[in-house]
Amino acid sequence: MNSLSTGPVELTVVVPCYNERPNVRPLVEKLHAALEGIDWEVVYVDDDSPDGTTAEVRKVADNDRRVRCIRRIGRRGLASAVIEGAMSSSASYVAVMDGDLQHDETRLKDMLAALCTGKFDLAVGSRHVEGGDTTGLSSRWRHALSDGGIRLAQAFLPVRLADPMSGFFMLRRTEFEKLAPLLAGKGFKILLDLVMSAPGKLRVAEIPCRFLPRVAGESKLDVLVLAQFAGLLLDKVFAGLLPMRFLAFCAVGALGVGMHLAVLTAARDIGAIGFAQAQIAATVVAMVFNFWLNNSLTYRDTRLRGPMLWRGLLLFMVVCGLGAVANVGIARTLYDTNGTGWNVAGATGAIIGVVWNYAVSATLVWRTR
Repeated sequence: MNSLSTGPVELTVVVPCYNERPNVRPLVEKLHAALEGIDWEVVYVDDDSPDGTTAEVRKVADNDRRVRCIRRIGRRGLASAVIEGAMSSSASYVAVMDGDLQHDETRLKDMLAALCTGKFDLAVGSRHVEGGDTTGLSSRWRHALSDGGIRLAQAFLPVRLADPMSGFFMLRRTEFEKLAPLLAGKGFKILLDLVMSAPGKLRVAEIPCRFLPRVAGESKLDVLVLAQFAGLLLDKVFAGLLPMRFLAFCAVGALGVGMHLAVLTAARDIGAIGFAQAQIAATVVAMVFNFWLNNSLTYRDTRLRGPMLWRGLLLFMVVCGLGAVANVGIARTLYDTNGTGWNVAGATGAIIGVVWNYAVSATLVWRTR
């Protein structure tokens, strides 16, 4: 068993993870080599990975007091995992890195040295400054997603940051604690949240680092991550005045209308069934489409899986069905009884239906356990 000093450690490395079991032991070994001479610990924050990530961390921790694990039940999302891990620390400094071996752990000492000078508030491992590289972005598609997110963020950032999509950074624990109540805590790119939540401009040191190829497991970067990134950016630009989850729910609903019309048109062109049957089919397809997209994007941090997925789909269809009844009923009442105009009555019913679907879905379908 490794001996540690009796006082608080100097550096906590927070590793948010999901399905990273094969990478646990190799990363701990790399941290031992990279942080020799520094009193450190690593905190894995695991979103109840089905591959046994938590069990693997605990096996390593049995023989290494530097290793800790937080297993989260009913809570998901990289940003909130980072917050929980950082807030569990008593170290002077907190670093954040992925658990997939793609971040260059040898740069941690340089990041710590930059912060210890007192000239910087935040040290970022950057792939896009001289000396950095993006080898680990293994396809043109991933390069395009990353580059798109960077250009989008740089248009709004209050400080110059060459790699706002980086998930590899370090700051003083006291600084993180000051910023934590201001964070949205959603999505997969918490660095942007930190920089844009700070009351003043953070002094940033960008440390060149290599983004290494993934050895095991699967990448989490996809177009939905970029969509969440854009949503977080808008949330910060408008100071939280826009309910981004509600807007995402509405956007999904609009796409669902397009899906509904596409199915209806296809059924008409085929001509095998009548209008009523085609309308029912289109409605069911649109509901399933909306549920899938909301589960993947709007509620990605509380995404349903396994048996809960089918239960959620059934509840969502019931909720939307009741919303449709409310929509029609309210619109008809306004039109028949109050003399409200056709368009106003229809729009009012539609708005109430959307609000109903959103509120009840959040409460019943994607509620946190």
